[in-house]
Amino acid sequence: MQSDNLRILVLTGEQTDFLRYGALLRGHGDFVPELTWCPDPDDVGDLLIHAHFDALLWEPTFHAGSEGGFLQYLAVAGNEKPVIAIGSGLEDEQTERLVAGGAADYLCKGHLDRWSLARAVRCVWFRQQLEDSAGGQLGREVASGFINRNLFFDRLQQAILRAERGDHRLALVHINLDDFRTVNESLGYRQGDELVLRLAERLRQALRRVDSLMRIGGDELAVIAENVDDSIDLSQVVRKLVSALSDPVMVAGNRVGITASLGVATFPEAGDTPETLLRRANRAMFEAKRDSGTSYRFYNRQLHISAGHQLKLEEDLRNALRSGELELYYQPRIDLITGEVRGVECLIRWNHPTRGLVMPDEFIPAAERSGLIVPIGYWVIEQACARLRASADLGFPGLVFAVNLSFRQFHDRKMTETIFRIIFNANVDTSLLELELTESAMMHDPDYAQRCLRELSQLGISFALDDFGTGYSSLTNLQHLPISLVKIDKSFVQALGETGDSEHIIRAIISLAHSLQMSVVAEGVETEGQLAFLRDQHCDEVQGYYYARPMPWPALLDFLQDRNRLACLPE
Repeated sequence: MQSDNLRILVLTGEQTDFLRYGALLRGHGDFVPELTWCPDPDDVGDLLIHAHFDALLWEPTFHAGSEGGFLQYLAVAGNEKPVIAIGSGLEDEQTERLVAGGAADYLCKGHLDRWSLARAVRCVWFRQQLEDSAGGQLGREVASGFINRNLFFDRLQQAILRAERGDHRLALVHINLDDFRTVNESLGYRQGDELVLRLAERLRQALRRVDSLMRIGGDELAVIAENVDDSIDLSQVVRKLVSALSDPVMVAGNRVGITASLGVATFPEAGDTPETLLRRANRAMFEAKRDSGTSYRFYNRQLHISAGHQLKLEEDLRNALRSGELELYYQPRIDLITGEVRGVECLIRWNHPTRGLVMPDEFIPAAERSGLIVPIGYWVIEQACARLRASADLGFPGLVFAVNLSFRQFHDRKMTETIFRIIFNANVDTSLLELELTESAMMHDPDYAQRCLRELSQLGISFALDDFGTGYSSLTNLQHLPISLVKIDKSFVQALGETGDSEHIIRAIISLAHSLQMSVVAEGVETEGQLAFLRDQHCDEVQGYYYARPMPWPALLDFLQDRNRLACLPE
């Protein structure tokens, strides 16, 4: 095997173990490891959906309920990618049990060295290549148009068994192309078949790795979506399918528009056998045919309402970005020594045409699930740069504009390039642009995140660590990242006076940050008592309702003018 880049997801709660595994795997000539650390079981599903991995290193103590259940979950969510378990028990005591539960191999942490770990990775990777090669011909036959309903029912049965063992929900989506007879009559049956195959390839690219797509009839396709445990997961699958069906398909030089009807049935609500699920998905599909255009129906009415709400929210948000319904609000940050406004945090709001002002707590999760948070994040940076330039022209030079970066921004491999282009076009003083990020945003791919931050810091951009004190590896991040400011999470500030722990934590954060030549901003300041304590501890800046709520741009200008007038009054 030539030198390959192997992407490995490391599932451990300890960064020291993550770093140790990386050190043991580096330097082998036949593969180059690319390690990603996941310290929280709740983040595993998102990573497996949005990133590709060749193998998983998993510590059996790392799970979200039970060891066996979590191992089964990894097999499904990871699309059967090999899992190497690394635990404290001896191999002869643990290997048989864990391999029977779905692990590809087991290694004892106490006996681990660079050769044993590399050998295990090589073996499972080579085995996976052989399995993929053996299954390749079957995959090509399915993709090339062969209709094999027996194979479909077998796959659906296996998926049901996995869902039953792992106590998960799965969804069967029955897709029927509308009025396909007309397509065959106008283009011919061969071109009609080509259209279905091209459409199937587009759908396959839109699906998660854990999902299966098969052709079960001349104008029928079926998707088996595993591990969809709530309406949010279901809405994501349906949204991607509907989006993939919306564009015309090029066949023999013709642009052919297609609409389809989708019926969705879920295990266990709609049935527990392949035949029952298909029959009820088929019934829901015929219900969808009552609507014009590409449409969908759920066999379960409650799921239909819930998933429909998610899809409608995402579609409204997509329209909001295009039609200018989004707006920035600004919350001032006050210097505790001078009383001046040192900067503002840029916060997004949505002016919905029928619902009025929608707060970010409601729509940001939908934006992150759908991926819209990436273009929205760039829009926020563009708006902040425009206001930064305007503030200097209006007589408020030196005002820092802080923008939050979502962890999803780090999934965009052109993040640095895009931010550089925005700043270049805006022609602003980059030292006045501050990007706020959380520790969780950097934990999905620490190496890539650190490289992005170093590149951006070379442009003069500064960085703040938001919600400090609530993450996993604050001290490590402070030492290795170009952070110039930390923000104390409002939960600590608002607990002042209730418990002595908050006072100790805030003192420690301020002392640590100052010893590393960093500034400190306390969020959520609402009372005179909180302000007095923070001033006594030499906190640099504060932000909160005590001084000002987030406000639109015209109100911010009035606030800045009022603060200037107060500063000019004689004492």
